[in-house]
Amino acid sequence: MVYLRKPALGDLHEIRLAYARSLSIHHPWVCVPSDFNSYLQQEGRYFLCKRGTNEIIGTFNISGIIRGNFQSAYLGYEVFHPHHGKGHMRSGLALLLKEAFEVLNLHRLEANVQPENAASIALVAKAGFVKEGFSRNYLRIGGVEWKDHERWAIINEAWQPRD
Repeated sequence: MVYLRKPALGDLHEIRLAYARSLSIHHPWVCVPSDFNSYLQQEGRYFLCKRGTNEIIGTFNISGIIRGNFQSAYLGYEVFHPHHGKGHMRSGLALLLKEAFEVLNLHRLEANVQPENAASIALVAKAGFVKEGFSRNYLRIGGVEWKDHERWAIINEAWQPRD
């Protein structure tokens, strides 16, 4: 039903439209990227696409990867209108975790979620993330306002060091 893929420069028009039509579901959780060219080139960016139409229905970003003894990263994500509430992100997150743990060989992935974002909390909780704490004024959303976040993380129990 869905699959993950890396962005391409040819996605510029579609991703701009996806954010524009999703303002009502993203506010106040996320803001439109200020530089879509850089956004498309982010190393840890993945698009969630619908099989058959190849439409971009969501996005994931694995950022801040730290190797060595840490083997950890942060997870960000958005779903686009009209695809929210249909279970696509749950399927996409399962694919993303497979990528993070089997391909990128991460030991830990952390998602920071605003406490009022019930849909996002439900998404990570159902995927096996565990609430580890609360961070006051953790992230400056859209460069405007500092927001509190809950820290949710999932551990790769099968993690093995690679040479």
